[in-house]
Amino acid sequence: MRVSVIGGSTVTDEQYRQAREVGQLLGERDHEVVCGGRGGVMEAACRGASEADGHTIGILPGSHRGEANQYVETAIATGLGNARNPLVVMNGDAAIAVDGATGTLSELGHALDFGRPVAGLGTHRVGGVAGIEHVETPVAAVEYVENEA
Repeated sequence: MRVSVIGGSTVTDEQYRQAREVGQLLGERDHEVVCGGRGGVMEAACRGASEADGHTIGILPGSHRGEANQYVETAIATGLGNARNPLVVMNGDAAIAVDGATGTLSELGHALDFGRPVAGLGTHRVGGVAGIEHVETPVAAVEYVENEA
């Protein structure tokens, strides 16, 4: 299964640790990680997956594959800026969000529109919007998407 890991490009040490653990768990369980390919949560998830011999895919906002973080195995340049956000979640069978700002909020909306199961670790809580399963641990996030996708 492919899992989109979305979240902030600027994170705390704890958020980085959580995203890295998410990536590691996904890699250990033979899932591919899809992300936006840059820093923060994206880098941490790719790092964790790479350390577990998992495959990582970065769908980049810019026009150059070299803009990907060092843990992205397959870089896809789009030249679309934040308009690439729907592509990040469309290419996963499920999504896990760690923290995040407005870009993550847009990805959450797209993931729900595409019918993807979504687990959230310290991410946006949007009143009146159903479909985000807020969890407390990386293990709970991975188990949720495995059971729902």
